[in-house]
Amino acid sequence: MKITTKFFAFILIVSVSTILSAQQNKDKFEKDKKEISKMLDDFNGAAAKADFTTYFNYFADESTFIGTDATEVWDKKAFMIWAKPYFDKKKTWNFVSLKRNIYFAKEGRLAWFDELLDTQMKICRGSGVVEKIGGHWKVKQYVLSVTVPNEVVDKVVVEKSSIEETLIQQLKNK
Repeated sequence: MKITTKFFAFILIVSVSTILSAQQNKDKFEKDKKEISKMLDDFNGAAAKADFTTYFNYFADESTFIGTDATEVWDKKAFMIWAKPYFDKKKTWNFVSLKRNIYFAKEGRLAWFDELLDTQMKICRGSGVVEKIGGHWKVKQYVLSVTVPNEVVDKVVVEKSSIEETLIQQLKNK
């Protein structure tokens, strides 16, 4: 089979275009990772400063906050109502990221993250989903978890068993 010069040139152009496109996507995702990381740092910083408006502006209008207690699943409005007294009294939380991972959906408009946080509860895990809305990354879902070292998990289970047994039964009966 004889390869013509035109065919070879076509293959070369397609190959170079594919490589350049892949590099542009990689560069875009790196830029977006930096934007998301800064947004999450600023989001946590707004809570630490008890800046109610700034903190809640990082949430999308339709968003969910899932707290450390099994009963804490709030939409944005309910979370704002719950959190307002803490912000008013300047008794909010101060979370500082120790380690963060960010991943993207193929189209790049959605990303998810997980991070270890230094908090007043010691190490916690924050995770969630962010969406690019109107050119800005917004929190769609945030999940806060208290980490439990494997060495003490049995002790923690004993402590929480009596508290959570009732809830387990309620959830099973729904």
